Amino acid sequence: MTVRSCSDPPAHPLSRTGFRTRTMAKLTFVSFIFVAIYLLQLIFFIWMERLNRTHVQRLADHVPDPLRGLVDEEKLARINAYQSENSNLGIFRKVTMDGLLLALILTGSLTYLDSLSVRLHLPYLLAGALFFILLGLIFFAVEIPFDYYHTFVIEEKFGFNRSTVNTWVTDKLKGWLLGVALLVAILVPVLWTIRMFPDYWWFWAFLVVSVGQFCITILYPILIAPLFNKFEPLKDRLLAAKVERLIERVNMKSKGIYQMDAGRRSTHSNAYFTGVGKTKRIVLFDTLIESHDHDEILAVLAHELGHFTLKHVRTSLIFFVIATLVGFYLTQLVMRWDLLYSTFHLDPSKPYLALLIIGVFWKRAGYFLSPFYMVLSRRFERQADAFGAKLLHTPQPMVKALKVLATHNLANLNPHPFYVWFNYSHPPLVERVRILEAMDTSPAT
Repeated sequence: MTVRSCSDPPAHPLSRTGFRTRTMAKLTFVSFIFVAIYLLQLIFFIWMERLNRTHVQRLADHVPDPLRGLVDEEKLARINAYQSENSNLGIFRKVTMDGLLLALILTGSLTYLDSLSVRLHLPYLLAGALFFILLGLIFFAVEIPFDYYHTFVIEEKFGFNRSTVNTWVTDKLKGWLLGVALLVAILVPVLWTIRMFPDYWWFWAFLVVSVGQFCITILYPILIAPLFNKFEPLKDRLLAAKVERLIERVNMKSKGIYQMDAGRRSTHSNAYFTGVGKTKRIVLFDTLIESHDHDEILAVLAHELGHFTLKHVRTSLIFFVIATLVGFYLTQLVMRWDLLYSTFHLDPSKPYLALLIIGVFWKRAGYFLSPFYMVLSRRFERQADAFGAKLLHTPQPMVKALKVLATHNLANLNPHPFYVWFNYSHPPLVERVRILEAMDTSPAT
């Protein structure tokens, strides 16, 4: 394999034709590895879903001890049915989307799609932006039926959906337009660095993505989230006072405690911290306020305060930064392979085509590394549970909150251990409850 700079001239005459015709990818070492990893990830995903579903079916009559009295056999059957239908839809969605993307790559349709910019005589940066926008539009259209079925069939069937078709359509359009805006805002500078700094673009692209992520984190609470939901100061002033006292105990400064109109779309409930610096705020779903008492809500917030106090967010950010830097460095190495361009018939003067294919490969290969992060994430969650219980001097409100949240949201009560190890960012409900119930939160003497 020869190595060359991304700024070198086109390596083959097809690059001068604008790729107006589709050409199948050639069978080479590169295409073999790409397809093998791609299909392995898809098959492994399906296998794990079936493994987990079989495990749940085998324990269909088993209510875990911590949930006895709260969950009966009828409720458990409803939980299992909800999980099964979501799993089936997830498999069908993934097979469809992955099959479509693989077909586009192997049949040369990506270069055919990019030929539109040639006919429009667009400059390099606009051509790259248009290519990703058109590709995103294709997948947006294909995903619409899946999203619709999930919202208006599954969620409706199990009593979660409160969204109207008008609200759902509006949300989808807003989400797509916002996605396009963010894509262009980050992609265009990255493509510019590839053209201007062919040897060190990976470092400058890393800075662009990192700064972009930081800006999104700052702006999300004040500009992005309000596009979809209404936020207002917490109406329950007694609860607001309790929350303020709680956050004062950990020396956290927040710019407000808000409730969000999540109930306008779904009955699912949650709470979260968002933003950094002057945009940091606490958000409670109105459905959480409706379905939990004050002690349970405070327990949920105490758990989140644990993440803040124990620096979990900072650690996760460092993990993200390192992974991004390594990813861009490896990407620029792969982008120097002539075999990549000849295998997929890519125009070397348009590196965004290679960037997409390499990005797809990293996502599939990186999937098998996800358990390492999941192990760390579950450890953070256990630490946050312990911190919250000690902050409140009792684990019982958190135990009750977890039970109510899980049963209300129809969470899987009997997941397969391997499925948990590979996919779960949080420990299973039963494990969290057992650890909390065995915890000693009495003051040290």
